[in-house]
Amino acid sequence: MSLFKTRDWWSVAVGEDEEFDHGCLCIGNIDNIPDNVDKIIIGSFHGILRIYNPHPTKTENGWSGYKVEDVMVEQAFQLPILQIEVGKFSSVTENLQLAVLHPRKLAIYSVKAISGTVEHGQQYQIQKLYEHNLQRTTYNFCYGPFGGIKGKDFICVQSMDGTVSFFEQESFAFSRFLPGALLPGPLKYVPRLDSFITVSSSWHVECYKYQSIAAASQTPGVDETQNIKSGKKIVVDWTFSIGEAALDINVIAFPQAPSSILVLGERNLYCLTEGGLLRYMSKMEFDPCCFLPYGSMTEGTINYIVATTTKSLLVYQDVTLKWAAKVEHCPVQVKVANFQDLKGSIVTLSDDGHLQCSYLGTDPAIFIPPATDARDLNYKAMDAEMEILQKKIREKAHKAVITPNLKTDDDLQITVHVNQHLDDDGSSAAHDAQIPGEKVPSITARIVLKAKTLVENIHVDIHTNRPLTSSQHSFTLSSLESGKSTELVVQFYMKYCSLPSTLSAEVSAKYPSATGAPRVATAKIKLPLKLVVKPVFPVKNAEHKLTIDTNKPPVSLNDIFPDLLGENAGSAGAAGAALGFQFFGGPVVTILASKSSQRYRIQCDQFEAMWLPLKDLVGRLTSHLNRGRSGDFKASFDGSLPLQEYFELIEAHFEYRMNAVKCEEMLGQRASQFRVIQRRLLTKFKDKTPSPLQNLDTLLEGTYRQLLALADAIEDNNQAQNNTSDNLSSGTNLLNYLIKLWLDLTEEEFSVLTSVITPIVNDNHQHGWEEMVDAAVTHLLRTVLAKTAKDTSINPAPLTIPSDASKVKKHIALMCDRLGKGCRLIEGLRERSEHKQKLPAPKKTSITENGTINETPESRPVDNIVNLKYNEKKKKKKLPPLAGDNIGTAMFDSETFGLPVTDIPDGDNFNEKRRQKKIEAIVPNLDDMDNQDDDKNINQTDSQALFAL
Repeated sequence: MSLFKTRDWWSVAVGEDEEFDHGCLCIGNIDNIPDNVDKIIIGSFHGILRIYNPHPTKTENGWSGYKVEDVMVEQAFQLPILQIEVGKFSSVTENLQLAVLHPRKLAIYSVKAISGTVEHGQQYQIQKLYEHNLQRTTYNFCYGPFGGIKGKDFICVQSMDGTVSFFEQESFAFSRFLPGALLPGPLKYVPRLDSFITVSSSWHVECYKYQSIAAASQTPGVDETQNIKSGKKIVVDWTFSIGEAALDINVIAFPQAPSSILVLGERNLYCLTEGGLLRYMSKMEFDPCCFLPYGSMTEGTINYIVATTTKSLLVYQDVTLKWAAKVEHCPVQVKVANFQDLKGSIVTLSDDGHLQCSYLGTDPAIFIPPATDARDLNYKAMDAEMEILQKKIREKAHKAVITPNLKTDDDLQITVHVNQHLDDDGSSAAHDAQIPGEKVPSITARIVLKAKTLVENIHVDIHTNRPLTSSQHSFTLSSLESGKSTELVVQFYMKYCSLPSTLSAEVSAKYPSATGAPRVATAKIKLPLKLVVKPVFPVKNAEHKLTIDTNKPPVSLNDIFPDLLGENAGSAGAAGAALGFQFFGGPVVTILASKSSQRYRIQCDQFEAMWLPLKDLVGRLTSHLNRGRSGDFKASFDGSLPLQEYFELIEAHFEYRMNAVKCEEMLGQRASQFRVIQRRLLTKFKDKTPSPLQNLDTLLEGTYRQLLALADAIEDNNQAQNNTSDNLSSGTNLLNYLIKLWLDLTEEEFSVLTSVITPIVNDNHQHGWEEMVDAAVTHLLRTVLAKTAKDTSINPAPLTIPSDASKVKKHIALMCDRLGKGCRLIEGLRERSEHKQKLPAPKKTSITENGTINETPESRPVDNIVNLKYNEKKKKKKLPPLAGDNIGTAMFDSETFGLPVTDIPDGDNFNEKRRQKKIEAIVPNLDDMDNQDDDKNINQTDSQALFAL
């Protein structure tokens, strides 16, 4: 804030409800009187032109200010006035004339004084000398001695589409298109260079020579016209990038200052040489609105005034602030004028028409705060209050948070009620389900919106995760009165043939508050398991098994899953020791309850399919056994972590990602080849002398077939990648949950774990799931899970797509190793004891007639889960080779812990060849074609067979 204010010399409020902008103010001796006194000329968007000659008188109370006699001319035009300038625009006189720019017209006027016969003195008249009708809507104009012709001012008008039209006084010269013009910008003429300076819509300062613009004619020797539609490209002399939009440009030609170009941006001021080099740049901490260079007080420096949106005038010398003063209004244009009684007056014009002539003075504008009531301070009471406050701070220090939890009552409340039963076949919404051979059910949820105050423009969105969807995704409510409620009905069902990773949906309502601020209210929707599975017979044998230990006697599964029994679900035993569920279009999951031990087993042929049944089982056991009791039920996992199965999901997902990259690269190559063949064929067809096609038509057809096949392959790959993403999301949820049961993680630790190994699989072209999880796990290994100082000094790798997934698998295995050794995911917690794991042993599992589980395990020693595999010598094992591939692979036996493959010879080449073979199997290679002679024809049937996919 400035300490000083500008001293008001003369001011007036121009018009009523008129608007002004940059270009509406001009200073000059427009009446051409010999004493060379400046006049103030302003034009408004309402089309009113006014000319003032201020001459206030000194009184005891200061200057007399505005008087009616100060108005020389006031004339109304039928068109808005966009810009006015004073110059030598007539070829018959050396006097100054006034150029007025309208949207479609450029008019030149002269102001003449007529001697009066009464005491009122002279009167002034505006006479039109000539005008030019314009073909395009104008934006601004500049003037100067174009082409180096001294004593005459020509005019260059810039249109809204970037066209510049040149007028040599009464005559039209030519019109040209500026290259790459999208939006017009400020335009100025540099006499020393005979060039034009502008700022393009790409935020580049551009310089164009007048001779280059004039010579860029499409048809030399033909009369020029404004209605041009094409032309030669104008060559730019130099460019300079400023990286922001420009507000104004001024050309410096002071005797003591070097020739420079000043460009005012939205946040910076740039001083450039005439060759386009940066002399200096001034970064501003405010929003400028206009500026004006007015002189050079010291050799080699430039003085200029900057007006800001904070109603301040700042005087700079190069980059040094010399003076600051407040003004009454926010200026849109500033000028310096020499009047009869005041030289160097600062003339400012605001957007609402406040015109002021002022000068810089030293009258301080000091705000004196009101006096406060003095009172005696009770220091003993203050000390006692301070002790109480410090005690409260110490008590709540361990509960401190970075940001406070602000609990505010929402104007809109959302409650959701989900039906307990599935919808009937007649009312089911799953008509577009893409699961063949399945009768997919749906379930109805009722969303109730209740407003505490009047709420308008409510937009409700329903968010679901694939493969689940809703019957309607959005609702719009115009208003909801205070205390009233409305109900929305939505049906949820499984649409795609894929494994769901979550059974929750979300509803959000966006609305403006009473103050106009945007607000959002959300609510969770928990869907039942029976929406995605159906009861079937249990399966005795399965490839993957998980055993969950509990601290309570086993419970009948019929009591746990009363809604999923079905007709034949309990036939394995009357006591409900086995239940089977099948995902719609997916695998069968079997849940077994042991009668001799407090264990439950989940088994399935697909590893990731066990996630939702496991979560639902633990949740139902917790609700059933903690009902009416102290709530001491606890589930744990004491088996081996299924990392190898989880790593197979990562490999499958990563392989589809790499296939997508390869297919897109090949599609780009084939598209480029297709365009080259098209150009060559077009050249031959345009040739006046017919020539053989040299089999280019056959090559074009084959390339077209390859493009179609590649597009289909990319679409199929994307669909498969979506399915593997769902599988990886379910597998990640399952692994995180098993780690939680294995290590008895707290909710805070489990939140950290799910944020690091995130189940949200969202791939894009820049970053994928593998590199993001690898970066998060690496950060944990460098911070809270670091064992030595060497681990903390490792620099993180760049977030780029890796060549394979071995690194992320290795880091996940290492994280599980350190968690098993007692490390904690949150600093400050006491380390837990090292966990011992039972290594997997062959077991014979069978379900007896009465529903009990018989297990005959082979004895194996108990050892640490990770140390055993890290200390063992790596054993080699051959992978099944691909068809037509003799490459052998080797990896150590890591089924127990699931460690990543680390000793495959030439692993990158092996994976690359596997992906390449898959892609080459889809699309044939054109390089296998033999080149035929020009005079040899290829049979069309053989060509089609050659490119058949």
